[in-house]
Amino acid sequence: MRHKETAISTHAIVGYARTSTNDQKAGLDAQLRELKHAGCTKIFQEEISSVATSRPQLDAALDYVRDGDVFLVAKLDRLARSVADLVTITERLKAKGVALRILNINLDTGTPTGKLMLNLLGSIAEFERELMLERQREGIARAKAEGRYKGRAPTARAKSDDVIRMKKSGTKPTDIAAQLGISRASVYRILNEH
Repeated sequence: MRHKETAISTHAIVGYARTSTNDQKAGLDAQLRELKHAGCTKIFQEEISSVATSRPQLDAALDYVRDGDVFLVAKLDRLARSVADLVTITERLKAKGVALRILNINLDTGTPTGKLMLNLLGSIAEFERELMLERQREGIARAKAEGRYKGRAPTARAKSDDVIRMKKSGTKPTDIAAQLGISRASVYRILNEH
């Protein structure tokens, strides 16, 4: 008679914590405590702005999780920077068979109610953003009609003389950009126009 092997659950609760700056150390510590208390067996953490183009530890965490795991964050704003970002992350988790849990709003996409809540939150956030953009467009149109709208001041162009002077003195474009606080593309654009 053959014995059935019992399957041992190897599903993990994987946490992610993020703060924008070193000054928010207490916020990071609080997130780490919450994640550990919730049973995380592995936690990825980083101190980086949510608007940064890449969040290496978030990517590492999303690569790490496996089918049946739970991906856990203390707060929604520590995970996603926009509704589109949230949708991308949840689709990536869903494709891997991983549930998302957000502690502060008691959301668990591993349940039908959690999936519904996530969709509702996404829809509400998108609606709010559309309203905000509509109000912004109306305000700009009104300001233009009244002759008060100036637009955004060009920051890089105001530093054209500095860019040209630094380039003539032998400074590399990457260093110019860093020292003046403008993009490398702006440096090259100014140099090409000169």
